[in-house]
Amino acid sequence: MKRTTRRVVAAAIVALGATGLVGLAWLWGQLPALGAGGLLHPARHATTLAPPEHCVAGDFAGAGEFAGAADFAGAGVALKGWRCTAAAPARGTIVYLHGIADNRGSAAGPIQRFVARGFDVIAYDSRAHGDSEGAACTYGYFEKQDLHRVIDTLAPGSVVLFGTSLGAAVALQEAADDPRVSAVVAVETFSDLRTVATERAPRFFTAGVIERAFEVAGAEGHFRVDDVQPQQAARRITAPVLVVHGADDRETPPAHSQRVYAALTGPKRLILVPGAGHNGSLRSEVWTQIEQWIDEALPVSAPVLRQR
Repeated sequence: MKRTTRRVVAAAIVALGATGLVGLAWLWGQLPALGAGGLLHPARHATTLAPPEHCVAGDFAGAGEFAGAADFAGAGVALKGWRCTAAAPARGTIVYLHGIADNRGSAAGPIQRFVARGFDVIAYDSRAHGDSEGAACTYGYFEKQDLHRVIDTLAPGSVVLFGTSLGAAVALQEAADDPRVSAVVAVETFSDLRTVATERAPRFFTAGVIERAFEVAGAEGHFRVDDVQPQQAARRITAPVLVVHGADDRETPPAHSQRVYAALTGPKRLILVPGAGHNGSLRSEVWTQIEQWIDEALPVSAPVLRQR
């Protein structure tokens, strides 16, 4: 190879190396935005199920009147959902709150359980999930405001919040400041958003990248990551709370629920389910315990007079 040719090849290698370094630097600079996007925009899955038996699509207007369409009025967003009527003498209402990247379809089984036991049930797609509006998931920061407005539409009586994962965190944050909540069932909650998001971040994300991702997410979602604190909210809850978690949950370790449970100052119970991972704790024997706990937690009251 001639000297001139070697120089050309060497120059090309240097140029490619420099280009590669520039590309890597650019990609590294994009990691916070990618992390923020993953946090704010979980995968959407449209609800394909028809309303279960005893249920209709519901429209809850600002005045709390049932209009029979397909929307619930959240805090600036329309939330698609179902309203289900008890098949036995009414005891109150259960509001079912689904987990991350899920939709109201996962409520179909619980709905049939609870309507048979005398509960009306509300189930809706959380903001930025399913068929509901909303540009970003904020893990309870705005979702608790949506939930508050849904509760505004309910007839007087007992209100039980039943949440799984994300939904459990939303339920706890709302129950802390809403005296209308009679009881909470929190399944596989996280204790605070910063901790669980850090635990779930890719291993190659440095502490600096994660911190910057939180800043970007906060700016785009119009909330502060450190304001999402189910553990802190638990200290203000006076209603009875049942906490359920899989003992072998690797996505959201049971320590999250244990921290929430320790912070609760009112009536409480913790069920750790042996061998259960995330979204795996609601086994048949656990359902039996949940139903028994709800029966014990709700005060005996006169039949509910529904307002439509």
